[in-house]
Amino acid sequence: MIPELDAECVSAASDQKVSLPAGFSVKSLLEELRDSTTVNKHILQTVATLRRQGLLTGVLANQWVDDSGCGDSSGRLLSLLGGHFDVVLQSCRTGLRVPEADLFISALKQLGVPPKQALWLADDEKGVGAAEALGMTAVLVKDLPEAMKQVETFTGAVTGEIYPASCNPGEVSHGYVTVKPDVKLHYVEMGAGPPVMLCHGFPESWYSWRYQIPALADAGFRVVSLDMKGYGESTAPPGLCDLVTFMDKMGIPQVTLVGHDWGGSVVWNMAQCHPERVRAVASLNTPLFPVDPSKNPMDFLKTVPIFNYQLYFQEPGVAEAEMEKDLARTFKIFFHGSGLFVGLPDEIPRSSILSETALQFYITQFKDKGFRGPLNWYRNVVSNWKWLCSRPRAKLLMPALMVTTGKDPVLLPVFSRGMENMIPNLTRGHIEECGHWTQMERPSELNTILISWLKDTHSNMGVAVTPKL
Repeated sequence: MIPELDAECVSAASDQKVSLPAGFSVKSLLEELRDSTTVNKHILQTVATLRRQGLLTGVLANQWVDDSGCGDSSGRLLSLLGGHFDVVLQSCRTGLRVPEADLFISALKQLGVPPKQALWLADDEKGVGAAEALGMTAVLVKDLPEAMKQVETFTGAVTGEIYPASCNPGEVSHGYVTVKPDVKLHYVEMGAGPPVMLCHGFPESWYSWRYQIPALADAGFRVVSLDMKGYGESTAPPGLCDLVTFMDKMGIPQVTLVGHDWGGSVVWNMAQCHPERVRAVASLNTPLFPVDPSKNPMDFLKTVPIFNYQLYFQEPGVAEAEMEKDLARTFKIFFHGSGLFVGLPDEIPRSSILSETALQFYITQFKDKGFRGPLNWYRNVVSNWKWLCSRPRAKLLMPALMVTTGKDPVLLPVFSRGMENMIPNLTRGHIEECGHWTQMERPSELNTILISWLKDTHSNMGVAVTPKL
């Protein structure tokens, strides 16, 4: 394309009897433009917030086909936009450019939105005029905060409460690995780069990482989010060795593990039992509890009142009956951040951290399989303790991250005190105004902590990371 543009510029200059600047080169001009292109993170966050509230978004871009063979920056930009917007239309693909009316009409058709229900934001007057001529509301962006106020006025959405981009379960890549006969692990995957595996807790799903998956992928990592054993589409019971088999079949020699709640226990145990397969390890809320062969964990639980719920979970059938009776109520209670079920009213308001879409997803995931598999994690505590007692216990020398929260009613920050004695290369993060559901309650703060640590860790190891942003 570039030689053709060079020739057209020379021809146009000749027709208009003007001289091109000395050393003029379309290639240099486009490379300079490409290399200077940046993405406004605030706009991406606002788009994520709008989509979370059910609004559709799109980008119309006057763009050329980058066939220069010079790097992948254009590809990374397009991948970023495609993951954040519902529709992305390029002039070089459609044969249309802003402010041509047909390009707007094509976008509206793909979104299924009539012009009167559409808002166009642009920093050029021609585009604003073209949108208005079609019956759209248009905003000439001179001051971004003021433009965001106009977005709120038009849509009725609140853009002040910023959320990161989230996964739509129907629009992400799902995979399955059979680790042994009749044992299958389900996962969701996104991004390219060094692998990062996410392990959720109780009573959750791969979807609990919905705000982290796109952010980590945009930051330059290959994200693999598991349905843990007995959850979702994963069968039970794969153990640590089966996670190693999963890595083998995925072609992953080493991985950075990130866990939350029970997933935190899994990643610490993997780091202890299979350190050669763990590049780095991070846990949210769950500290490393060193195994003590002299203390049965059930005896310990009986001495700590905040763990009484784990004793309630021990009797098969009891907790299942209570939780499965009304799944909507169950998840509203859990994701409100406190308490079990005794004495609570039948009607529980839905917390702001749990959208109606997310609530329905969790209900669907647990409707058929119920809570038996997830609750068995608590019922296997003694068996797991005995097995871990038979394993070598040494310091964890790989880079590690421990993220504590100030308002978790169970996994208190004080429980992580002294972890440096076992993990000399430990980095700490803390989110004070956050409860137990860290990924959902404070996704932006958590993403900042995780991405900063991941980048530093891989940089110190000499592992290349190429972000989209």
